[in-house]
Amino acid sequence: MSTQPRKRIHLAAHFPGVNNTTVWSDPAAGSHIEFDSFVRFARTAERAKFDFLFLAEGLRLREQGGKIYDLDVAGRPDTFTVLAALAAVTDRIGLTGTINSTFNEPYEVARQFATLDHLSAGRAAWNVVTSWDAFTGENFRRGGFLPREDRYTRAREFLATATELFDSWDGTEIAADPATGTFLRDARAGAFEHRGHHFDIGGRFNVPRGPQGRPVVFQAGDSDEGREFAAAHADAIFSRYGTLEEGRAFHADVKRRLARYGRRHDQLLILPAATFVLGDTDAEARELAHEVRRLQVSGATAIAFLEHVWNRDLSGYDPDGPLPDVDPEPGENTVALGRASVRMFRDPLATARQWRELAEAKNLSIRELVIETTGRQTFVGSPATVAASIDELVQADAADGFILVPHLTPDGLEGFADTVVPLLQERGVFRHDYEGTTLREHLGLGVPAAGSP
Repeated sequence: MSTQPRKRIHLAAHFPGVNNTTVWSDPAAGSHIEFDSFVRFARTAERAKFDFLFLAEGLRLREQGGKIYDLDVAGRPDTFTVLAALAAVTDRIGLTGTINSTFNEPYEVARQFATLDHLSAGRAAWNVVTSWDAFTGENFRRGGFLPREDRYTRAREFLATATELFDSWDGTEIAADPATGTFLRDARAGAFEHRGHHFDIGGRFNVPRGPQGRPVVFQAGDSDEGREFAAAHADAIFSRYGTLEEGRAFHADVKRRLARYGRRHDQLLILPAATFVLGDTDAEARELAHEVRRLQVSGATAIAFLEHVWNRDLSGYDPDGPLPDVDPEPGENTVALGRASVRMFRDPLATARQWRELAEAKNLSIRELVIETTGRQTFVGSPATVAASIDELVQADAADGFILVPHLTPDGLEGFADTVVPLLQERGVFRHDYEGTTLREHLGLGVPAAGSP
């Protein structure tokens, strides 16, 4: 019998956006802009003792065929504003935001995260992302011109520069002694200088060191370069792999990279995104999951998704009919500008051949094919089944926890919080209450010393 201690599970909640996971047409769905939606979502996650709330961000409304891609959530408010406001109405849950390293400046971003860390009493986290397309860059002064091979080079220097700014205060500078009239012990507090390829700056950083020293750093890249970036710099990495075999392979690959940077396995958490559908029984949950997928992939959605691969207007095709008999149109000028899914199909002709074979073998319509080939729910079943599945994957080192993405906003987490979380607590693998006050404490991460890697 194994004496290996059971791993504690990390859980987080993603407020859906910039995707079509959300079933916004459901009568139970609410606003993605009104503050009350964010408050209700955050408080449910905090009631369930989740580690953090996560906000994704899109920097431009994406287009398809020259028109706004209205299957996205449009009009998402600014991330920092929402997270700062949530800091005032929550107490313990971490506040994680996606902020782009391609179209921002290190001083500005470091100042915003250091401020959020103070306002939240140590709950700030930064999901560092890069941008690959000039389409998004058209909203910015540089026009998006950054060769794809340079995006991680800039990201590494961006994060290194921001870290230098966070560390320009070590936390001991403020004396605030009225007897001597001394406010600062160190007259050089906040001084920094960075001379590099992408950033050439020097001056004074004006936000003292926050409760966490630095915000927790997340990374979401799945490429080899992205995995290496995470192993060198991140505290947690968002994974695409929520199944046992793929999850274990990804988990092992990223963790083995840590040693070359002098890091231990527990200094980087692997957290896949996960969708879920719950029912009183497994059979009921499967029926509900099928209905949710049909709501997520309407006829219009299926045609729009197929256009990502075919790179041509398919609006004249019947979503309940067969696949187009014409081939995809390869090329860089895509009909779906800014869509990450376009990058997923690097060989559209090969993808089309595979899909035609699958559709013929199973007699699938366009809509049925899209449902078949796009993401299914990660966890489907009764609360007991879902709790057991999550525990099994974490104990098998397929993940260190999961970031849950409900299909309903803002109340889609409530069923999970009320039924699955208590079962995980009974198993002894999830906390009954917060044991610390900062996000680093929730994640089991130490506070980095100023100047440390």
